[in-house]
Amino acid sequence: MGLLDTISSPRDLQRLPTDRLDDLAGEIREFLVDSVSRTGGHLGPNLGVVELTIALHRVFDSPRESIVFDTGHQSYVHKLLTGRHDFSKLKKQGGLSGYPSRAESEHDVVESSHASSSLSWAEGIAKGRVIAGERQRHTVAVIGDGALTGGMAWEALNNIAVERDLPLVIVVNDNERSYAPTIGGLADHLAALRTTRSYERMLDWGKHALQGTPVVGELVYDTMHGVKKGIKDIVAPQQGMFEDLGIKYLGPVDGHDEPALEQALRRARAYGGPCIVHVITQKGRGYQPALDDTADHMHGIGKINPETGLPFEVSGRIWTDEFNDELVRLGAERPDLVAITAAMMIPVGLDGFAAAYPERVIDVGIAEQHAVTMASGLAYAGMHPVVAIYATFLNRAFDQMLMDAALHKAGVTFVLDRAGITGSDGPSHNGMWDMSICSIVPGLRLAAPRDGEQVKALLREAVDVDDAPTVVRFPKGDVADPIEAMRTDGTLDVLHDAEAPEVLVVGVGAMCPTALQVAEKLEAQGHSAMVVDPRWVLPVSPDLVRLAGTVRHVVVIEDNLVTSGIGAAVSHALQEARVAARLHTFGVPKVFPDHASRGQVLEAVGLTPDVVGTELIARLTTAE
Repeated sequence: MGLLDTISSPRDLQRLPTDRLDDLAGEIREFLVDSVSRTGGHLGPNLGVVELTIALHRVFDSPRESIVFDTGHQSYVHKLLTGRHDFSKLKKQGGLSGYPSRAESEHDVVESSHASSSLSWAEGIAKGRVIAGERQRHTVAVIGDGALTGGMAWEALNNIAVERDLPLVIVVNDNERSYAPTIGGLADHLAALRTTRSYERMLDWGKHALQGTPVVGELVYDTMHGVKKGIKDIVAPQQGMFEDLGIKYLGPVDGHDEPALEQALRRARAYGGPCIVHVITQKGRGYQPALDDTADHMHGIGKINPETGLPFEVSGRIWTDEFNDELVRLGAERPDLVAITAAMMIPVGLDGFAAAYPERVIDVGIAEQHAVTMASGLAYAGMHPVVAIYATFLNRAFDQMLMDAALHKAGVTFVLDRAGITGSDGPSHNGMWDMSICSIVPGLRLAAPRDGEQVKALLREAVDVDDAPTVVRFPKGDVADPIEAMRTDGTLDVLHDAEAPEVLVVGVGAMCPTALQVAEKLEAQGHSAMVVDPRWVLPVSPDLVRLAGTVRHVVVIEDNLVTSGIGAAVSHALQEARVAARLHTFGVPKVFPDHASRGQVLEAVGLTPDVVGTELIARLTTAE
């Protein structure tokens, strides 16, 4: 039995002799490489926080004392140390979530997995316990240097700074990366803090020690970089950004020296007020393929060969590739195009544009709100910005889309990757709200391409709009096979036609193949059907309203929230035009779907051709 097998709770870890902790860390890294290479998941971030997570659970009493992970993909080690050793179905239906999950464990606190929120959560928890008279219960926030680029983190720091006696410890996990190298002034400041604790500090420490001057502090050997560093004196006045805010700072501390981590965390715990512990870690620690990975492919992986770090199968062409290539082509034609990313250059497909036109790509860090308002300013200055983000992260920038972009009629194109049901990343990562929130934005136009060819065509149409925001959204995964239109009817692509159709089936984007299969089922039961792809689904096309007036039933199929999505917009348009056709809408119910594959989630919410077809035929039969 290995050491890891003996750890079912933090109490077991706390009883483990100190001289066995390095062995435990080694076992954990072996487990992570072996397990995650079989299932896929976030490997690099978790290899980097092994010693840090061990120290956290030896110093703090979870779950009585809460540990909040910012961007919870770094919580795999935490799961192991709290008794969750079965990673065989990680991120799969019925298995462990890839993020903290309250349904899994009392040790998990925040499961949203969106960045920069941990400090607000932690301050709220700590403040609530102080109000309740539980001042001895500490709260810990673990936030990466990448997440500190988000404005919400600084809003929280601004408030934490005035809470002089709040039992709150903030661990800055500084590995110089989020998905990719962290950029901006904060990154530069942290880099300065890393390098200034050097031999000069050590010599000063030694001089005072020889003279008998009391010194609070210690020397830490940084095994990662092979240099010695001194931890800042925790009682003397300090310089630096964090202390200027009034928050005590400790560090930098070698994030792979477990005894040093414990010592720093215990001092932070004993301080009596908010304290930042700056920890230097190495993403991918202990696994050479991850350390050699300059493009951060090891941040989140599919199934790989653990010996080489290479995928077992070469994945096909994905939706993002179509956008990536076409934007590069557009960049050559349009010198006014500027691409903006929120710390996800490669995942959203801007790496090609960045390589070709580095002066026209901007990485703002994890700051979607800033990205959108800055894009509005760029549009005012005569540029056409393309803001590429995951659909789920548009939620964070809705106010800026509404009041900065749309109100000012800014020609900004939003490209939403991972739209609709994403599946394995869990409820917080499904892009099932984007069309709902976009539907209430005046002047906004939204396109949902059905295949890769339409991604390219609709992107070109979107960037030609200079007097309103435009949105192009597409799903995660392999791109759909091209679906040729039989003909066009005004603005609509007709994908399937019938003489005197009884039913008009509207496929929204990636749901067009489902719409075609539903039409087949309808016709097998004697119901003639036409299938159309509106391409631009917001605002609702007058051509769609006109066609709806020629049929008895209109069906809208979308992978968005059904209660306020495209179906709802079509319903309103039909009512205004006094169209008598009966509307049937199929989409995602108002729930947070559990993690599973995309197909399994679609089946669970009733968006497969069989389920939609069966339900629709039952409705049509009842109507007759």
